[in-house]
This record gives sequence, structure tokens and C-alpha cells, in this order.
Amino acid sequence: MTVNLVLIVVIGVTFACGVTLLLERSLTRIVVGTLLIGNAVNLIFIVASGAPGRAPIVDESDPSPMSDPLPQAMVLTAIVITLGVAAFLLALAYRSWQLEGHDEVQDDVEDRLIMRLADLDEASQSYEEGTGDPDEEGADPAEAER
Repeated sequence: MTVNLVLIVVIGVTFACGVTLLLERSLTRIVVGTLLIGNAVNLIFIVASGAPGRAPIVDESDPSPMSDPLPQAMVLTAIVITLGVAAFLLALAYRSWQLEGHDEVQDDVEDRLIMRLADLDEASQSYEEGTGDPDEEGADPAEAER
């Protein structure tokens, strides 16, 4: 079995571009990155399926030169799944554009607060000392019933 080196390079470049776009903050770039990764995975399935052969329905006498239909079925399924994910992400991007006028993903306020408290090495206000397991030694039974 010979592998086409150009196809392997195309898969690598497509996957790398998809990951790079997936790490962006714009939802439209995330959609394009998801589509690129989906196409790269489909190409990986086709390359990994082996050499092309005859159709599996044509002749039942000698099964050796026949192609395996399972990778082709998996690629068709992956195409449908990628289409569904892309439609969902496009709906999210469109809704974000309607509500905020842009499709950039913002940082969560709570995440920023937790990062700031972690930098200061402090506990948040919602954390209470001694709220662990009520069976621990020194735990107040009235606290456990609350």
C-alpha cells in the first residue's frame, strides 16, 4: 500500500489551520476552524482505509481486491455530524450578532474574579471555613442539619 505524501501534507496543513482558527475569539472563525478540522478528519479516514479496490457488491468470489465500505460510511456520518455542528455554531454566531452587534466571545466575569483571587491567593466570599464533611471531628451537629 502506498500513501500519497501530498495528501498527508494537505491533511496536516488543514488540521493545523483548523486548530488555529478554533482558538480565535470570533465565532465565525470558530465555525470555519470546525469545518476545516472536520474535513481533515474525513481525509484521514480515507487515507487510513487503504488502497482503493472494487466495489464490494460486484463479485463475491474473491474478496481480496474489494474496498472496505466501513471507512466510507464513517466519512458520510462524519460529514452529517460536521454539518449539524456547523449549523448550530452559525446559529450561535447569528444570535450573538443580533444581541451584541459582534460575534466575539467575551471572558466571563466570574472567571476573571476567580483568576484575580487565585493570583492574590485568597478564598472567595462564597467559601466558608469548616463546611466539609459533617462526620469530621469538631464539626457542629447543628451545622450539619442545616
